[in-house]
Amino acid sequence: MSLGFLVSIAHLPLSAIISVTAALLALAAWRYRSTILRIRLAPTLFSGARQDWTFSHIAEIFPTVEIPAAKHRSPFPEAAYQDLPETFDYEGQTWDTDAFLEDTDTAAMLVLKDGEIVHETYAGAGGRMQDWLSWSVAKSFVSALVGIAIEEGHIHSIYDPVTDHVPTLKGSAYDGVTIKQVLQMCSGASWNEDYSDWKSDINRFARTFALGGSLTDFARSLAPARKPGMYRLYNSIDTQVLGMLVAASTGKSLAAYMQEKLWEPLGAESPARWIVDKDGVEMAFGGLTATARDYAKLGELYRNRGNWHGRQVVPEAWVDKSLAPDMPHLMPGGFALPDAPSGYGQSLGYGFQWWVLSTAPLEFCAMGVYNEFIYVDPARGITIVKLSSNRDYGVKPDEEHAKELKTIEFLRTVARSISDAIPEAEKRTGTEG
Repeated sequence: MSLGFLVSIAHLPLSAIISVTAALLALAAWRYRSTILRIRLAPTLFSGARQDWTFSHIAEIFPTVEIPAAKHRSPFPEAAYQDLPETFDYEGQTWDTDAFLEDTDTAAMLVLKDGEIVHETYAGAGGRMQDWLSWSVAKSFVSALVGIAIEEGHIHSIYDPVTDHVPTLKGSAYDGVTIKQVLQMCSGASWNEDYSDWKSDINRFARTFALGGSLTDFARSLAPARKPGMYRLYNSIDTQVLGMLVAASTGKSLAAYMQEKLWEPLGAESPARWIVDKDGVEMAFGGLTATARDYAKLGELYRNRGNWHGRQVVPEAWVDKSLAPDMPHLMPGGFALPDAPSGYGQSLGYGFQWWVLSTAPLEFCAMGVYNEFIYVDPARGITIVKLSSNRDYGVKPDEEHAKELKTIEFLRTVARSISDAIPEAEKRTGTEG
């Protein structure tokens, strides 16, 4: 604001000065609206506050890059509608489904059986065309892109040191760490992902990013804490490094590579968005937004071992490796660091950025905070998407608030119920042999 302008309004009546000042403040508030929203959002994320508006309007809060819908869209066929089970069992108690969905602030429930939609409901801020923030579900998309980049020869091997492709990470915790170790959350970097701890690294990141910090600089700031490959410690910045790897090795941004190699081949029906920092770098570990139907496409792709209607989009061998934990501390029920937070899936198995719930029979999911899920039961032909904004998540670092294991039991019950109900419905209509 110039001195001349201040002198010019000094001669105005008080009422006019007040009006001009109010107009200028309103203009400033609008200009910096997204910054103000980000600063206000950071301390509320794991406080118990409602987040449904936030997760459905993320582009109004953070800068994003759009991933356009596919030129040739591929909607799922719809089969006879199936109800969800009225109740499910968890830890010796029976829980009401409707109450559970409300308790976890569920915005979308989408169930596919053998590639056909058999259940689709939305609530609150959810909707068929509403994109929703995925949080760590995005990690599984990044894993697919790493596999494609290897298949195309951009990356030689998962045993390459990540710094061979991303030299800017030399001198950081990732110096000399292999791509495989990063994929399996075994980088050895010092990290604390306790959402309930205001001083934790993940909350430190949230404050830094809200103020316009660089994702690359933050990844470079991590220091080594233990020998890579020996322990599993869930670390979202590991996935950020994978995003940097994809961009550096392919010469394309993560969003552009996603558009070309996943969004277009899968026939995505709606645009997606990816949160970016001030340098245009995507928040690889949790900044992707999409609709429930388009999230389901990744689940269906992996249910079919990377094949999409006859086209091998992700290498079959990559899908198999991604869902096959190969060390004791990665197996379901395996050990993690003794000082790791008790929440966030420490009892679950882990592959290449996918949670492996069971290996025989295979059962896996992409999972994000606030109860975002892409759940897949290949033996039953089931893929389920649950989008939520569970306000209790992270208030305390325990299952009672996270409700992740409880959600998994609910999704398993849905899978069994739908799988069992459809043959019975076929028998009643006389369509089965």
